[in-house]
Amino acid sequence: MGRTLTVAMAGLLAAGVAWAAAHDPPTTGNGMSGSPGEARLIAQIALLLIVGRGLGELMQRIGQPAVVGQLLAGLILGPSFFGWLLPHAHHFIFPNTIEQKNLIAGLSDMGVLMLLLLTGMETDLKLVRRVGGAALAVSAAGVAVPFASGFLLGQFIPASVLPGSRLVASLFLGTALSISSIKIVAMVVREMNFMRRNLGQIIVASAIIEDTVGWIIISITLAIAGVGTAVGALAGTVFGTVVFLIVSYTIGRRLAFSLIRWVNDTLVSEYAVVTAIFVLMCALAVITWSIGVNTVLGAFVAGVLVGESPILSQHLQDEIRGFITAFMMPIFFGLSGLSADLTIMKDPYLIILTLVFVLIASFGKFAGAFLGGRIGGLTAREAIALGCGMNARGSTEVIVATIGLSMGALTQNLYTMIVTMAVITTVAMPPMLRWALGRLPMSREERLRIEKEELDTRGFVSRFERLLIAADDSASGQFASRIAGYIAGQRGVPVTVLQISDDDANPTDEPAPRDLAVEGVAGGRREAQRKKDATPGLAQVSARVEQEMDEAVAREARKGYDVLFIGLTKMRDASGSFSQDIERAVSGFLGPLVLVLADDVRVPPQGEAMIVLVPVDGTEMHRKGAELAFAITPPAKSKVVALHVAERTSQSQRPPRRRRRARTLIEKAVLEDTALLGRRYGFKDVDAAVHTDVEPDAAIIDEAQRSGSQVIVMGATRRVGEHLFLGQTVSSLMKTWKGILVLVVT
Repeated sequence: MGRTLTVAMAGLLAAGVAWAAAHDPPTTGNGMSGSPGEARLIAQIALLLIVGRGLGELMQRIGQPAVVGQLLAGLILGPSFFGWLLPHAHHFIFPNTIEQKNLIAGLSDMGVLMLLLLTGMETDLKLVRRVGGAALAVSAAGVAVPFASGFLLGQFIPASVLPGSRLVASLFLGTALSISSIKIVAMVVREMNFMRRNLGQIIVASAIIEDTVGWIIISITLAIAGVGTAVGALAGTVFGTVVFLIVSYTIGRRLAFSLIRWVNDTLVSEYAVVTAIFVLMCALAVITWSIGVNTVLGAFVAGVLVGESPILSQHLQDEIRGFITAFMMPIFFGLSGLSADLTIMKDPYLIILTLVFVLIASFGKFAGAFLGGRIGGLTAREAIALGCGMNARGSTEVIVATIGLSMGALTQNLYTMIVTMAVITTVAMPPMLRWALGRLPMSREERLRIEKEELDTRGFVSRFERLLIAADDSASGQFASRIAGYIAGQRGVPVTVLQISDDDANPTDEPAPRDLAVEGVAGGRREAQRKKDATPGLAQVSARVEQEMDEAVAREARKGYDVLFIGLTKMRDASGSFSQDIERAVSGFLGPLVLVLADDVRVPPQGEAMIVLVPVDGTEMHRKGAELAFAITPPAKSKVVALHVAERTSQSQRPPRRRRRARTLIEKAVLEDTALLGRRYGFKDVDAAVHTDVEPDAAIIDEAQRSGSQVIVMGATRRVGEHLFLGQTVSSLMKTWKGILVLVVT
């Protein structure tokens, strides 16, 4: 890889030299050379992408972040190497003209906004809420100590490397030293499999808080640089920033969610949601600019709001992340390295000053994080690991330095020193953090929590991001709406209700499906708070009345739903099979189904105790049914009975002892897995029953009657054929069971 990259770079540079030697085009009236500026811009972008991606790949192969390679690409292509080795060719490819610089600067400015958008999207506020006080203590000390160190450094640094304002430069240095790179920190923590450990979450949450505080400080610093010492103007800017943040994280949060949902549900063009997200980023950037704050704060806040939106699917996030990571990051960080000139290090005085700068930055960050960790109740070993983890500046540092250079708050020499410090601390952090984390054993509380989270990663209900309900005011529709809302309330995800109504039917006094879904959401939120799960997001319920269910489901399905709940009056025909209405409706939905058959059974009110029976046999479809059974009822009041039906054997073929032992082990494993799943949802005890040598449908009915179960929840799969058929056992239950039957179809 390295040899191929070297050959490719040599070929590109040689081509540039040959072209520059053969052509010395005259300058046109607009100050640009005879070759169009756009073509030169394309050539610059191609070089930055090729070299940045190649060196980024090389860095990742040796355990370093890709951003280090992208910065090195800029240093190699800039005056530090290419310009020093082949100045004529460098000037040809990267001419020092205002017009050409403006072209690439415009791309760089958009790159900054998109990087801040991505940073905001990766800011997990739920994680910050979860770790609470420890992260706040770490971030407070982790910002205050290095900020004070950087500010004092700016007060004593020689005037020869400072711009006109020592105050602004000192504020920039303080901010540059105080914030860490979320991307680098999260990468190493995730690589070490520490993301679910308590300390790993505190490290990432602290970096999130520091990053947020850092961008606010940067925005205020830029405001000071713009208004000078005008106290009134500065106070107005600070006040505007506070109002902007408050409005954004309250009203703006819901508005952003509503915008994304409206675009997703209304527009039919490809990637319309991605366009809406970029428009939102630009809108908030313009708002922050209008109140005298840098546009980066608006882009960062837009990213946080977008990341908090429950309707944003993983696919859309990957689309945005892919474009920014593959295109914008190599260009921006390459340009950042291109702006640094390491040839200034020929001066021994600047070398010493840079080393002092790196030492102060590293010590200040480590000391602040260590102090914050001890205040937050961490052990000495944990605080040491924390200090090691927070010392990576990486991409965040470079963005800050680039903004400072463009605003005139930093000189070229000071900018180069900051970029050098960012590269050194970023390269040093991963091995230090790996060493520190490797010395920390796992506690029992961590082990239990990690087991719970691992269940979520391979779970069924735990992956729901958006629910669709098709229901009328029948008992089936009432129960379907209620349990769907209850799940949505616990998960904090949006729900859409298609209220199926027959114009010819007589109106009833039964509650509407939307009202029951809202009631369920409220109950689910209370349950999540009782179990101290992550704070639920915006579990909004939207509803509309439809007459033709099959057409409504097919039309709504394209908007992207994880599961469809159906509860109607005519769920089955006289023979006990699914009605034609249901078959037509489910044909337009390709995802999982939850079919509720209640007929005229009394539906338990929200929060009332229930006994739920769930058959389990170790298959994935039954496991999904079990998970839904645990998710639809509060564990404090209800009971779940897990039934395992063993295989039937004839009297003449009784199984030998070894086979009976194997069957017993299978039964035990299936029931233990179900009990573990139940504990994930708060059920400390799950009743277990085993029936042998009996037909499954008869065993299920018998156990339901014995245990007094009102509800049977069963996983099933669609069988091949023209009609919706879920197997003989389900078909028999549909004909004989008189209670509530919930079928989880995958």
